[in-house]
Order: sequence, then structure tokens, then C-alpha cells
Amino acid sequence: MNDTIESLLDERRTFPPPEAFAKNALVNDQSLYERAAADRLGFWEDQAAQLDWFKPWDEALDWSEAPFAKWFVGGELNVSYNCLDRHVDAGHGDRVAYHWEGEPGDTRTITYRDLLEDVCQASNAMREFGVGRGDRVAIYMPMIPELPVAMLACSRIGAVHSVVFGGFSATSLSDRINDADAKLVVTADGGWRRGAPSMLKPIVDEALEACSTVTHCLVVRRIGEAADAASMTDGRDLWWHDVVAKQPTTCEPEAMDSEDLLYLLYTSGTTGKPKGIMHTTGGYLTQVSYTHRYVFDLKPDEDVYWCAADIGWVTGHSYIVYGPLANGCTSVMYEGTPDTPRESERAGTDRADWSKDRMWDIIERYKVSQLYTAPTAIRTFMKWGVDWVNNRDLSSLRVLGTVGEPINPEAWMWYHNNIGDQQAPIVDTWWQTETGAMMISPLPGVTATKPGSAMRTLPGISAELVDDAGNRVDASGGGYLTLTEPWPSMLRGIWGDAERFVETYWSRFPGRYFAGDGAKLDDDGDLWLLGRVDDVMNISGHRISTTEVESALVDHPSVAEAAVVGRFDATTGQAISAFVILRGTATAGRELEIDLRNHVATLISPIAKPAEVVMLPDLPKTRSGKIMRRLLRDLAEGREVGDVTTLADTAIVDLIQDALKSR
Repeated sequence: MNDTIESLLDERRTFPPPEAFAKNALVNDQSLYERAAADRLGFWEDQAAQLDWFKPWDEALDWSEAPFAKWFVGGELNVSYNCLDRHVDAGHGDRVAYHWEGEPGDTRTITYRDLLEDVCQASNAMREFGVGRGDRVAIYMPMIPELPVAMLACSRIGAVHSVVFGGFSATSLSDRINDADAKLVVTADGGWRRGAPSMLKPIVDEALEACSTVTHCLVVRRIGEAADAASMTDGRDLWWHDVVAKQPTTCEPEAMDSEDLLYLLYTSGTTGKPKGIMHTTGGYLTQVSYTHRYVFDLKPDEDVYWCAADIGWVTGHSYIVYGPLANGCTSVMYEGTPDTPRESERAGTDRADWSKDRMWDIIERYKVSQLYTAPTAIRTFMKWGVDWVNNRDLSSLRVLGTVGEPINPEAWMWYHNNIGDQQAPIVDTWWQTETGAMMISPLPGVTATKPGSAMRTLPGISAELVDDAGNRVDASGGGYLTLTEPWPSMLRGIWGDAERFVETYWSRFPGRYFAGDGAKLDDDGDLWLLGRVDDVMNISGHRISTTEVESALVDHPSVAEAAVVGRFDATTGQAISAFVILRGTATAGRELEIDLRNHVATLISPIAKPAEVVMLPDLPKTRSGKIMRRLLRDLAEGREVGDVTTLADTAIVDLIQDALKSR
């Protein structure tokens, strides 16, 4: 086989849209695909025309300095105006923008008029601090309403926000502040997580010791007297409620060029230095609003949409804040974790006795119609069992989405059967921080889906698989996923490092964007994402995807979640080390390990049979739910483990080391 990545797992089940759903869907035929195929740039101009522009564009795309794109050249608009003012002006000021719920159970209902006034007050406060067009603002906050308010305030006055996930360390925060030369930091004393205060201000204080450009720090009081009072530095730190609440509730939005910078979002770089991904205004808002509307079949006058991600990541930027608000829909926003019930429903102080149905409780109470979450969360729910689901009414759900990594077929089926009641189409979406918006996904009223496949590129997007030499790979085969045409929400560069931008994304396959993911095409030409190519294992000369082996393991009725890595082996080059979490009723032991190894060999190939299967109570994950496979690889090969501060639970490292030593 001459595939770059061998495609060994075969999934044949298909699920067409339910007839009643398709009948009422925004799109239930091939018209969007046909329009985009006939005139790609004209198609994107149609989508941009759904926004309100202060000045129309002169040219849809300037690609003359590729790979540096300019979309809707000469056009002017304001993001916050499109997310707020135009809905209020259209008579929707009383529509709920966010049903916000804090982890302890406190709630806020925020209408579009409320949100507009809050954003105007925050905008005026920022201007009072001397923040203006082009200045950078670092935001380090929990999932509270002031987070999207701060982002929208930046967009209103033309400032550039850099949101840093609230789980990052002081060093990570200071690195990002310094790289952006941020002038203002917006934070909170802390947030609630897993039933306890998670303090942020002390981390900000430590970070700012190494930052020289920050003149002010604006602090939201979220925790208050539930923890030690936040330390406030005179002349620099100010309370949000003291400064913002006194501001006028009107603020004229800045007219921004379509290519003006909207935000920076930092991703980890292979060199150790974070990459500041640059997203601009007109093209980004066009694509996030378009994809949010059609992928979720959005009907803003009746739907309640919930993206259960964190705004600290691109998913939250695009599909909690900008896409939903641009489309005028009602969203749910939740502060805490899915295994933390409201205070009034907690059984004592031992977390082991607490219920694990907060997600389903929220869906039931707010009658959520679209849910967008990560495969790792779905596999966690599988581990917890269906009893938590069966006690709740989820009949309001009509579209289910997944994001963040490829979903294995059995997790897809569990989601379909237990959360969607076999009636809600599943949209498995592929995109990246760098792409800004969804690129590959089913359309729920059109696509006959397959468990584990993201299916086809969305209308207006062009992608191809290639082999090592850059030659196109057709069905059926595996290869590197590349994008062949510019798209509106594409990154415009890496902050301060144009050369790194070209080298990182455009040099491997000239004329094509490649950010490191592998995929396969099945016989029907549908796409199956295989994860990062640096996670591909080389077993006796066969390049095997971690995703396929993990899917085979989770296919076993005893396994809730799995992670596999390739470790050094003197005979085969690499051997497969598997780490699994068992479902509640399964019993760990040598007999089950043999069964799991044979199950993979039967389902995929003897080549893919793991050398060992380590059974664990949990896997090493970041607070965003990403499995840290590099850490597993280090542990499997007996190497020194580096910085683990981004882990949700650092104790898991010792548990894995003990499990490996006991073998």
C-alpha cells in the first residue's frame, strides 16, 4: 500500500437526516454547494452581505501577495455593531443573548439590549484608560458574562483582544502579554470550578511582575468573600464595578477596515514560543456567522443554542461569542464543570457522592436545541453511564455537534442514541485555531452522516489529500489534509513573525495550506480525520493513525475512553502503548488486556495490535479536555516528564508511572 497514512478501519453505517427535520431545515438540497461551486467568490460575497457594512467592499479577495490574503477589500464595518446594535435596532432588544449560569447555581438573563449597554460601558472605561484603535488588551477570565463583554468592547473601539485561557500559568500569561505588548489586562479575582474557588488574580499579579507594557488591570469581583481578598496594586488595579458601572451606556462604534486586526489567539509552538494567530474583521465575521447559521440549522427566534466550550479557546471565540451574536440567537453560557451540581443539589461535601448530570440539567431547564461539545466530553459521559442522562428530558435537542478532535464511531453512536434519541442529526466539525471557523462538516438537513466522519468540505471551502510528494490522493486512501484555496476566516499571519507564518503553514506543500492533520477518503469520497500527523505511529514500516486504534479500543464494550502512542521498539521501530479508561462495570485485569489487544487486531489488523494496554482511572488531559499524548509517550519510554501545570489533575502522572512500573 502506498498511502501516506494507511486507512484500516472500515465504517459502513449511514444516517440520513430525519424526514421531518429535512423538510423544515434551512438547507435541504444541494443549492449551497452548487452556488459555491459555480462562483466561489460570489458565494462568499453573498455570505458577507448578511452582515451590516458601513462601507461596501471594492473587491472580494486580493490574493496577489499569497499566502497573505485580504478579503472584502475596502469594506468597513464593526463587529460589536453586527453582534448587538443591529439586533436592537431591528426590534430584538428584549431577546435573550445569554442565559448565563454560574457553577454554584446563580444565574443571569442578559438580553441584547442589556449586553449592548454593558459593552458600551466597558468600551468607555477602556477609552478612559487610554486604550484605542490597534492597542492590545489581554483578557484572563473565568466563564462569566464580563468575558464576552470585554471582547466586544475591544471590537467596538478598535482594540485587539488576546484572550488567555484561565487554566494557564503565570509564565504562559506573561509570555502572551509581552509578545502582544498588551496595554490593559482584564481579569477577575477568580471563578468557581469543581465546587471551589479557582483564583486568577494572584496568577495575574505574578505574571505582571515580568511585564512592562501594562498600565492598568481591570478586575471583576466574582469570588468575593468566599476566598482571601484579591491584592490590588494602587495606580494599576481597579475594580470593574467601580469603573465600568459609572460609564455612559452609549458608545459610538468605530468603523473598522475589513482587514483590521480583531484578535490574537495564542497556540503552542513547536519551538516553545507561543504563536499569536491573527484574525481580522470582515472575513472572520462572515465565515463564523455563515457556518454557525447553516451547520446548526439556526432559527434565532426559537432556538436556544449551547456551545459547551471555554471562550479561552477558538471554539468559544467563534461559536460562543461572535457567530451566535452576529446571528442574533439565544445562547447558554456555563461557568463550571459537568460533574458539579448546583449547590442546592449537592449531596454533602464529598465530590464522589455528587451527581454527574449538570449538562443534562441545564439542557432540560433551558430547553437547549443545539449542543456543541467535544468528543472527550462525550467519552467521559459514556464512562459515567446513561442513568444520569435518562433522568432528564432532552427532547428539546434537535442538532448535536462535536468539535476539537476526531470522534470515534462508538462515541458518535452513544451521542446519537442517548443524547439525540436517534432523531437529532450530528454535525462532526473539523477546523482549527488557524482556520478561524468550520471547514469540514455535514449540513444537518442534507448530509447522510457516517459515525466518525466529518464528511465533506462546507460550501465555499476547497480541500485535498496529498501524499509525501504533494501528489493528490483520491478515494480511497490516506494522506495529508491540505486546503487549496483561501477562505475568509483564515489566519492573516503570526503576530510579529511573517516568516514563521509562511514556514509553518505554507512551506511543506507549496501553494497549499497544511497545518499538520492527516485524513483518509473512503470509497464514497467522504473525509475521516486521523488527527495530527505527528501522532501517526510507524509500526514495522506501516504508518498507522492513533485515532483508528483508539476508535477500535472504544468499540469494545468495556472501554469508555482510550489514548494510544507509539513508543520506541528495537524490532519494529515503534510499538503501540494503549491507555484506557474502563466503563463503570468493567473489571481490570490481564484477561481483559488480552481481549482488548485481540479486539484491535480483529477490528483493524494484527499490525495495529497494542503491545500493552494500561488501565487507568483517568487520562492526562488539559483543562480544555485535550489528551496530552506527548506526556504519555514520555512516560511510556521512561523519559523525564517536563512541565505539567496545564494538566487538569497533575496526580495522574504518578498513577500512570506506578501502573507502568507494576507491569
